[in-house]
Amino acid sequence: MKKILLFLTCLYFSIGMQAQSLIGAWESLHISKNNTPLKSIIIFTDGYHATSTYNSKTGEFISTSGGSWKLKENILTGKIEFSTNTPELIGKELNLKITLNNSEMEIVDSDITYKKIDDGTPGKLKGAWLMSGRVRNGETQLRNTSGPRKTMKILSGTRFQWIAYNTETKQFMGTGGGTYTTIDGTYTENIEFFSKDDSRVGASLKFDFKLDKGDWHHSGFSSKGDPLHEIWSLRK
Repeated sequence: MKKILLFLTCLYFSIGMQAQSLIGAWESLHISKNNTPLKSIIIFTDGYHATSTYNSKTGEFISTSGGSWKLKENILTGKIEFSTNTPELIGKELNLKITLNNSEMEIVDSDITYKKIDDGTPGKLKGAWLMSGRVRNGETQLRNTSGPRKTMKILSGTRFQWIAYNTETKQFMGTGGGTYTTIDGTYTENIEFFSKDDSRVGASLKFDFKLDKGDWHHSGFSSKGDPLHEIWSLRK
């Protein structure tokens, strides 16, 4: 009987933790002080997260931040790697008290509530990836991913965001994101915001993709029409 009770307790705890997992994408629709309709998206992968806010109607980019994270009980701790609004916080840890269930996350002592929009599926590229190389003229050129200059692409099951930044200088170079699909070897990005050029909002870009020894090979043409073959490696 004790073994059965112990099993049920462990099962209940396991189910509860899975139901309350942060992994996936979360969305908050809200209005700014000047009555601008905003959309905020948080993507959580194993160990890393990114938050982006943009005009929900025009796609005008507002802000982004992110880095590593951990959750202990109801305290969400994030170490900031990039932040457009508060670069002085880069390298520091922030703690937020949250309430969490399988569909909503609320930041305590604020009016901010996020609704879960995916759990890391169905896309095949869930994770935080760093650009680790390019193939040019048939030659592979590798990039050191341990340095402060990073280009990260973070994906849930339906959402993506790329960010270029430097953790040492606290410089932010650009970002963009939206929704994505992975169907029959084709990776499609549907752009909802782009910090450098709002005119790219609404565009859909298709690329060939494959996973080779854990690396993501991404090839096709950029939003400018230039050919590309990028290699991305999962962050450890």
